[in-house]
Amino acid sequence: MKVLGFVLNVIWLVFCGIWMALGYVVAGIVCCVLIVTIPFGIAAFRIAGYVLWPFGRTTVAKPGAGAPSLVGNVIWLIFAGWWLAIGHIITSVPLFVSIIGIPFGWANLKMIPISLMPLGREVVPTDRKFGER
Repeated sequence: MKVLGFVLNVIWLVFCGIWMALGYVVAGIVCCVLIVTIPFGIAAFRIAGYVLWPFGRTTVAKPGAGAPSLVGNVIWLIFAGWWLAIGHIITSVPLFVSIIGIPFGWANLKMIPISLMPLGREVVPTDRKFGER
């Protein structure tokens, strides 16, 4: 299964991973330049790593993430989230055109929720059980 994940990640990287990760890195750099938004930048870099190499990993809600994460997600959604979500949609369209790209297009669309609301989530291996630390 690890070999299959590696192959899927390499194909993903070539067709859409690099471009989408660059979008998150740019958002992260902008957020880190504006000192107040450094937590958003850290979240953007975390998601960039996930978008770069997604197969074999998933995101889960952080226990204890409460109102500050919700407020931060609303701010993120307004200033950066919807741009990144549009990037996922635009990237998925050409993938859906080819038969082999359909699973990658679908994976791209599944990343839209995390691009819209990244705070209060963490990236974990898929073989880790929920709630496990």
